[in-house]
Amino acid sequence: MTEKLVFKPRARLILQLGEQLIRNESIALLELVKNAYDADASQVRVIMKNIDKPGDGLIIVEDDGCGMTMEIIKNEWMEPGSDYKENLFKQKKRTAKYGRLPLGEKGIGRFAAHKLGSYITLISRAEDNPEIVVNIDWTEFEKSRYLEEVPIKIIDRSAEYFAIRSGTRIEIRKLRTRWTRGMMREVYRSLVSFTSPFDTPESFKVILKTDKEEWVKDLLKIEDVKNYALFRFKCIMEGNHIKEFLYNFTPWNSMKKIDGRTVDETDTYIQKRLLLVDREGEINLNKSKVGIVIFEGFIFDLDPKILGLGVPDKKTLREYLKINGGIRIYRDGIRIYDYGEPGNDWLDLGIRRVNEPTKRISNNIIVAAVHLDREKSTDLREKTNREGFIENEAFSELKRALLYCIGQIEELRYEDKEKIRVAYGLKSMKEPVIAGITELKEVLNKKIREEKLKKDIFRYLDRIENEYKSMRDILLRGAGAGLTLSVVIHEIEKIISELKKVVKIEVTTERIKSLVEHLAKLIEGYTLVIKKSEVKKWNLRKLIDQSIFNMEYRFKVHDIEVIKAYESKVNDIFIKCSRNLFINSLINIMDNSIWWLEYKYRGKKFKKEIFVDVSDYLIDGYLSIIIADNGPGLTLSPDEITRPFVSAKPDGMGLGLHIVDEVMKAHGGFLKFPEYDEVNIGEDFKDGAIVLLAFKKEEEKL
Repeated sequence: MTEKLVFKPRARLILQLGEQLIRNESIALLELVKNAYDADASQVRVIMKNIDKPGDGLIIVEDDGCGMTMEIIKNEWMEPGSDYKENLFKQKKRTAKYGRLPLGEKGIGRFAAHKLGSYITLISRAEDNPEIVVNIDWTEFEKSRYLEEVPIKIIDRSAEYFAIRSGTRIEIRKLRTRWTRGMMREVYRSLVSFTSPFDTPESFKVILKTDKEEWVKDLLKIEDVKNYALFRFKCIMEGNHIKEFLYNFTPWNSMKKIDGRTVDETDTYIQKRLLLVDREGEINLNKSKVGIVIFEGFIFDLDPKILGLGVPDKKTLREYLKINGGIRIYRDGIRIYDYGEPGNDWLDLGIRRVNEPTKRISNNIIVAAVHLDREKSTDLREKTNREGFIENEAFSELKRALLYCIGQIEELRYEDKEKIRVAYGLKSMKEPVIAGITELKEVLNKKIREEKLKKDIFRYLDRIENEYKSMRDILLRGAGAGLTLSVVIHEIEKIISELKKVVKIEVTTERIKSLVEHLAKLIEGYTLVIKKSEVKKWNLRKLIDQSIFNMEYRFKVHDIEVIKAYESKVNDIFIKCSRNLFINSLINIMDNSIWWLEYKYRGKKFKKEIFVDVSDYLIDGYLSIIIADNGPGLTLSPDEITRPFVSAKPDGMGLGLHIVDEVMKAHGGFLKFPEYDEVNIGEDFKDGAIVLLAFKKEEEKL
């Protein structure tokens, strides 16, 4: 017997689509804003009221676009997965007023409303048509078995809300989550960056209104900070060439010792580099339909000494770049997510910077945009979940082309950075041991003429360098494994120093060889004693108490009061960690506080304080330990302060916070340096250093 079957979609499928295809609230709102753009609107207003109270909360997205007819709502809007917009794009059918091609094409954007709230009212009116009202209660999809059984109320009425114009208004109630300040700030930033700061589409504005104005009033826009950028660039690429190239170095008015410069495609240096090529060979954007690519942006320098030459509000600039730094993609002036979001290093700039940190650009010092033409970049196809492009050949060629341009900009910028450092006496810190070995090799190369002996010694030195790097990396990650890295480095440096003296004074090759062999054995010996720390569940209060107890004598000597705000909160809270690593991390942080408190208040009568607290709501899914002091605050940017061998202390090793950072990563958490208004601490600590350790919460087993 043959029987014909058809799929019967369950009602809850709609809810699952909304949950899984729309990642968060920012993406959900942006999907609704995109719909306004596609509707040929000149502006879209996003209104948010009582969003911290889900039961009373209200989110409204309203545009002045072309609106929808009853036919469009029934046959397109009410059909999930509709190809209506996709067909408009294929036919190159542009909107009547502004000539736009549609951004949406998957037919799933309407599920964004479900992500935000349980009840939706849609009001829409097209010109010369009645007003349509649709009411959807998403909870009905949980009660009904099949999709076709869910009742949807739709009303055809004479114009009431849109009496004198067309448009669409979506009201969302019974919010699905309690909004926090952080969520609101993320949405604000997303809406502000929805249109490119370099090339905004004509007559399309996103206006945000909220009764939580205090949550976002201090956030900046690119216009507020672009004057702090020392470097600016613009590249236009087509096919396998850079068609136009512009690089500007503009010193601040306070930098009287150096001159700026402009480099364009007529420059002899750049003329030889207009062909797009990398190690894989020629790069050609015409292999696929990518079209003309415009790449432009601002580059900043966050070196505290350079900022001190011309930036009055360093903290605000760092905060802006921490949130907004990165390279974003815009198509027809509208942003493609998730590129440029914090944590999305889609061009792998961080990896490139590992080997050449002073030369390469990282996401936290660049604000840039990649502009694409919607009609000509059809091979760059968006993923269904709205999180970027499918990683096909077209996307690969685009990345290669952008990295090539970045390489040319980095070369020019490096020259100008060196001019600044030479002019103002700024020098980079060398990594101990590695720098010593390099210098030793240079001296040996000049002093020893016997090739066999030289080869033997260099072989030992290469082995020393490799094993030292290996041991250093393990120690940096292990931190509290019973061996202090500073002691190891000190011992190695002593031997290298003796080697350099012997070589310069005398050419006793056997003595040199003996010392090098001894150094190699020393490295091998230290490597063997490193052991892995045990990880298991520990009582959080006891861990913090033990950390403070270990420092108790030093607190008394330096007359520092420790405020234990955590004591009433963490009696029965456990975290999974390595006990030694946790305690050593806290000690490291408190040790820094002691040093800077002494530095600030040396010889002065002042109440020196360290504050310790715990919170389980600051960061969703994480347990936060906050350590703050009333010292001078951070003297380096968060990115610089966690780099190994970088320290603002005189003769500081620069390892403490790097070790803490590595420890947190090893535990699946992270180290953060929040601003005062992000955490609940006393006003005494407003200008001091604030450090947060975020440990991932253990999932409860059912």
